[in-house]
Amino acid sequence: MRGAAVNGGGRTRSRTLGRVPQIPETVQELTVGQLSARSGAAVSALHFYETKGLITSRRTSGNQRRYSRDILRRVAFVRAAQRVGIPLATIREALADLPEERTPTAEDWARLSEHWRTELDDRIRRLQLLRDHLSGCIGCGCLSLETLRPLLPGRRLRRAHHGVPAPPGAARGQV
Repeated sequence: MRGAAVNGGGRTRSRTLGRVPQIPETVQELTVGQLSARSGAAVSALHFYETKGLITSRRTSGNQRRYSRDILRRVAFVRAAQRVGIPLATIREALADLPEERTPTAEDWARLSEHWRTELDDRIRRLQLLRDHLSGCIGCGCLSLETLRPLLPGRRLRRAHHGVPAPPGAARGQV
């Protein structure tokens, strides 16, 4: 079989690893496999995004998913946002601001990106402060509660352990 290799399970896999497959412009809908190959997201991730309301598909008469081409941009947006630590709920809220009746324009995406600029700048500032404080405290292990509290908003810290974040579900009396 030319251009393909057989894996351990007897199935074939493409030798185009590392190359993004080209899909003709005339193709307006993508299968989940095509969307996965083009976006770099695993099929399971795409299904997960769909269950979380981040992307949508239609079903064929054979119950197969079909995605419009503009979903590629949504997937790229979701993946980029996840890489910088933005929670899925926040991503979903942002995507809800995009028009559903038409493909989002460059202006729509720019407006969405600008909305997050302040939040990302604040996140970067906090991470830089955390990095700068950690470099001085790592050696002695002090990592004091007073040092970490402003850097980790919303996290409960145990006083008895010099600022170590409390595990999820920890009793309120430990804080």
